[in-house]
Amino acid sequence: MDIRNQYFPSIVFHPGETLEEKLEEMGMSKKEFALRTGKPEKTIIAIIKGNSSVTKDMAFKFENVTKIPVRFWLNSQQAYDEFIAKEKREKAIEQACGWAKMFPYPAMANNAWLPKTRKIKEKAENLLSFFQIAEYNAWENIFLNKQLKVAFRISLAQAKEAPAISAWLQQGQNKAKEINAPEYNKVKFQENLKEIKKIMAKQPNDFFTQLQELCLQAGVVVLYTPNLPKAPIHGSTRWLNNTPLIQLSARYRQNDRFWFTFFHEAGHIILHGKKYISIENGDFEGDNPKYEKEADEFAVKWTLTKEQEEEVINALPVTELEIKDFAEQFGTHPAMIIGRLQHLGLIHFSIGRQFIESIDLSEK
Repeated sequence: MDIRNQYFPSIVFHPGETLEEKLEEMGMSKKEFALRTGKPEKTIIAIIKGNSSVTKDMAFKFENVTKIPVRFWLNSQQAYDEFIAKEKREKAIEQACGWAKMFPYPAMANNAWLPKTRKIKEKAENLLSFFQIAEYNAWENIFLNKQLKVAFRISLAQAKEAPAISAWLQQGQNKAKEINAPEYNKVKFQENLKEIKKIMAKQPNDFFTQLQELCLQAGVVVLYTPNLPKAPIHGSTRWLNNTPLIQLSARYRQNDRFWFTFFHEAGHIILHGKKYISIENGDFEGDNPKYEKEADEFAVKWTLTKEQEEEVINALPVTELEIKDFAEQFGTHPAMIIGRLQHLGLIHFSIGRQFIESIDLSEK
């Protein structure tokens, strides 16, 4: 329920004040009232001072003695509790204003992750909701101090742009929760990678939808999340409970880099399981160079093997037609060959540019 448009009075009194006034009117002492209601005198004093609540049981006892209806006592206590809770909420939002300034809010709003606003208090409130936290220091505990060890075992404390990186990761988590994924099936995922490689080789217009569907069949969620300023992440892999999530940014908007990144992240899922979190091009505590190298090798195997690479190198110089023939022979896309040769410095970046297809997932 949205409480932002509800009316809240500027001040609400604790029902203890009404009780104190009623006792004075009745000429009854706190001790006598305690005896008549069967409650300890210290409890009655605490209620009058506003340090204790009127329970349902007390409300019925109070009605018998004061003749003030049960509903009044319960409604009065509820109104007071809501008033105090709102005050605490407002304080938490005010304390979060400085924290909120660290985030690239305009970019997040332009991506429709958050409502657009220029008011810092509204930004703070929206960010608390976005991260699903009640106070801003909870963000520090989760993303910097590693206190949520079960679900998030990394620390962004050393990252230069921890707020932007955390926002990118959180957006993936928020969207992943909307997807009902079947139980992860490693064998099925490995089998479907063969079909995904065929999609890579053909690069149909709906390649990303097909990629998502094949992964989801195996219980793997794949999402596109555009980069935020100063957080140039290629991709990330992590497990949300028992569901692996591959989050991709398509940062360079090139098919060769996109597919290598996907297979790299897929490698983390198959090779390293739930205990490892990958953030490609993200600076974080917990990065494992050995695992990253293994994921690279996994991506090489699925995009263009070392043996296939050597075969092309031995044939250099090659024509663009020969590149296409090699790609068909290897069951890959020509861009994967061109990209590898360019990466190795064996051909100029101007050669084979027509094979490098643009990736735009903004409408996907």
